[in-house]
Amino acid sequence: MRKLKFHEKKLLKKLNFLEWKREGGHREAGVMQRYHVTGRDDYKKYNSMCRMVQKLVNILKQMDPRDPFRIEMTDNLLEKLYDMGLIPNRKSLAVCERLSVSSFCRRRLSYIMVRLKFAEHLKEAVTYIEQGHIRVGPEVVTDPAFLVTRKMEDFVTWEDSSKIKRKILQYNDKLDDYDLMQ
Repeated sequence: MRKLKFHEKKLLKKLNFLEWKREGGHREAGVMQRYHVTGRDDYKKYNSMCRMVQKLVNILKQMDPRDPFRIEMTDNLLEKLYDMGLIPNRKSLAVCERLSVSSFCRRRLSYIMVRLKFAEHLKEAVTYIEQGHIRVGPEVVTDPAFLVTRKMEDFVTWEDSSKIKRKILQYNDKLDDYDLMQ
């Protein structure tokens, strides 16, 4: 974007194009900065998923507690959210009501890498992911917004041909001669 001229600055001085009244801009910016979410559309998707879960919880709460359909759907919802790692336990729907964008951000690959001590900071973790140094299972992941479930958390490793993996193995005196030939 070009630099604004004096009269354009004067006209646009009272306008703020980054924050809108209908959106809670300060909350959004804080979460995006804390979890290093680079795309605003990721935040919006997480927010819409939180709203959908909260609507579903409200619908389930309005139903009769002994209804077999409600019991089945409640169990399915709790099981799905627990397996994804978004809620800490499968006890009640009250846990699902408090679901937030931060709980989705805590399941992103970059945050999991910091928690597993693959990287010291989120920015560093995002760089490693974008450069292709990380794989989840057999797949190399280059998207830092990749959501890691509880089961997949154990399969986050360095890519085999990664220079960082080689440096770590060399530092720990575990580098194999066969690896040196590659």
